Formats: sequence, structure tokens, C-alpha cells
Amino acid sequence: MKKGYRELLDEANAVVEVVSPEEAATLLDDTETIFIDLRDPREVEREGRIAGAQHCPRGMLEFWIDPESPYHKPFFTSGKNFVFFCAGGWRSALAAKTAQEMGLEPVRHILGGFTAWRAAGLPVEPGNKKG
Repeated sequence: MKKGYRELLDEANAVVEVVSPEEAATLLDDTETIFIDLRDPREVEREGRIAGAQHCPRGMLEFWIDPESPYHKPFFTSGKNFVFFCAGGWRSALAAKTAQEMGLEPVRHILGGFTAWRAAGLPVEPGNKKG
């Protein structure tokens, strides 16, 4: 194997700004910042969400960012700041690096992800648990 996930994460964290959950929370009311939730829809349903965050499943990120893609989402070309998060901060590190390489700026990601956000006692909206 040429590169393992740890090396990829180290590379991503070396070039993407990492913020604590508390630092990210100060941006919640900033109209120039968009939070991007990369978790799987089942994770969002089960664990809840950060109010106002845009949900973008990790597998669709590149397609949603690229204006030439038939799946493009206009909020990615809004010129705003982006804060990415996933459950634990791994997917968001890799996704933020990819977004940055695609020209999205500025991007950050939350250290420890949604798990750290909840552990810090920050606000969470309930998910839509089924069954």
C-alpha cells in the first residue's frame, strides 16, 4: 500500500484549517458561513444534526461542488465560508482537502466531528428516528 488512511489524514490536516467544536459554534450565526454535514443519512437520522447545516453525503461531494456536474448544488458556489464535519473528523478532513483542491475557499473542518460537538454540549436538533 502506497498510502494508508493515517497518512492521508495527516496530509489533509496539514493543509486544511481545523477548528474545535467551540470555535465552530461561534460561526453558527454567521450568515457568511455554511456548515456541511457529510454523514450518511442514517447517521443524521439516528444522532441528530447541527441546526442550519447543509447535508451532503460524502459520496456526492465532488459532484455537488462542481458547477459542470448535473448534480451541482448552488450553495457551493455562493462564495461563502465552509465548515465541514462528519461523525469523528476523518471524512471531513479528507473532504475539506478535496473541496479545497477543487477551489472551494475558505474551508475548515471540525476536530472530532459531530461526536466532539455533542460531547461539548453544543446545540443539536433531533434526527428523524424511524421505528
